[in-house]
Amino acid sequence: MRAYRLAYDGVSYRGFQRQPHGQTVEDALLEALRRLGVLDEQGAIPTSYAAAGRTDTGVSALAQTVAFEAPDWLTPRALNGELPGDVRAWASADVPSTFHATHDARSRTYTYALHAPGADERLAREVCDRLSGEHDFHNLTSDDDGTVRHLRASATREGPFLTCHFRAGGFPRGFVRRAVRLVEAVATGDRSMEFVDRVLSAEPLDGPDGVAAAAPEPLVLLSVTYPGVGFVVDERAAASAREVFGSRRAAASARARTMGLLSDGVDG
Repeated sequence: MRAYRLAYDGVSYRGFQRQPHGQTVEDALLEALRRLGVLDEQGAIPTSYAAAGRTDTGVSALAQTVAFEAPDWLTPRALNGELPGDVRAWASADVPSTFHATHDARSRTYTYALHAPGADERLAREVCDRLSGEHDFHNLTSDDDGTVRHLRASATREGPFLTCHFRAGGFPRGFVRRAVRLVEAVATGDRSMEFVDRVLSAEPLDGPDGVAAAAPEPLVLLSVTYPGVGFVVDERAAASAREVFGSRRAAASARARTMGLLSDGVDG
């Protein structure tokens, strides 16, 4: 049994988990395993297979983790030979046959780059402080069950961005993006700090008082921790990941510059 760390740019995918409509990261992974002969021609998923969690459409990951019975030769580098360029394996670990990538995760950390140059960092931090601890987050998810979680949240200013971190054992569906929208609303003055207390109360909020989700593209699954599991970086695979995502970063920077020229030039 082996666990693999995957990094991917989620912009072109309809999330990680397979679904009936649209290409997902998991589709790309399973197709790579089929071509490598790890899966049969029908692509049946091994009973041992599991992933750390789903990520939504457009969300990226640095440390998505999948585990399954794998042959000794299937290194991250070998797996990358059949994966698309925007999905890269970069580390692996041998794990017990009882290991489950979903259930054995101790914590998951997401980070969100919120572009909010005018936001008040002090207020953003105060919102994160109020969200931290154990709460029923039913107003920040579409889930009906499993909404009570113990959370650690933080926000720091990095130039025009507020970088928000959220760490928990697991997250309800859509939670992080709604939490980010709440941070933004208070830090920009659209909502008062008292609204955070309403969000955390038993009162159901919907309609104008509901908290919508922030855009998915700035969200990244940053880390997933497992007690006693030591991942070994495949240096050549990691170099491939750095090259791929470095090129994408350069292209995105050039695109941002182009948009800046258009934005600044419309006034003549």
